[in-house]
Amino acid sequence: MPEDHRRHVTLVDQHEPPRPKTVRARHAASLLVWREAGDSTEILMGMRGSRHRFMPNRLVFPGGAVDRADLSAPRASGLSPGTEWALHRNANAKLAHGIAIAAARELHEETGLTLGSPPALHGLRYLARAVTPPGGPIRFNARFLCVNATYVSGTLAGDGELDNLRYYAMTEALALDLAAPTRKVLEQLRAWLAMTEAQQAARTHVPVLKRDRGWTME
Repeated sequence: MPEDHRRHVTLVDQHEPPRPKTVRARHAASLLVWREAGDSTEILMGMRGSRHRFMPNRLVFPGGAVDRADLSAPRASGLSPGTEWALHRNANAKLAHGIAIAAARELHEETGLTLGSPPALHGLRYLARAVTPPGGPIRFNARFLCVNATYVSGTLAGDGELDNLRYYAMTEALALDLAAPTRKVLEQLRAWLAMTEAQQAARTHVPVLKRDRGWTME
């Protein structure tokens, strides 16, 4: 090969591993059901089993991916104007509806508790959003909604996906070995509950957790 030509040959390392394929984050919804118990605030949580691919052996809130059917599922009542407005900052009307329906559906499937059939969505509040960082095999763009337990009914049972399913005192839960995103969202709930109703209603931005950048506001 002529010397001038060799200068322009691009050498390829045959042993260099291929770059991992970027996995698109799926839309998901989790629901934090809270109640006042004397001087304590309690949150409904359960332990994911060891066979789960995502967050195994971790205490989590009820939740899961948004299904296509959720986007057009019926509702007994719509989201409050403030919650709907907040969700629309990062989701169109159809997706915002699907997120709320998914939160209600996952609550019923995983815990046996219900917002009604079809669900009443007016008691839901939008607390935070968290995005699984790139590089992982499973990624979610998860919205965390919260609701007072007075809006739900039924008996704790569920489909067996969550073990040790019960209401945990806020201080008890925060003292456990929680996954970092779960802990951070729980701390957001504690801060939100410390606000007055007027302060909650006046909140114009929602915290978003991206692990490479921490909390930002949108």
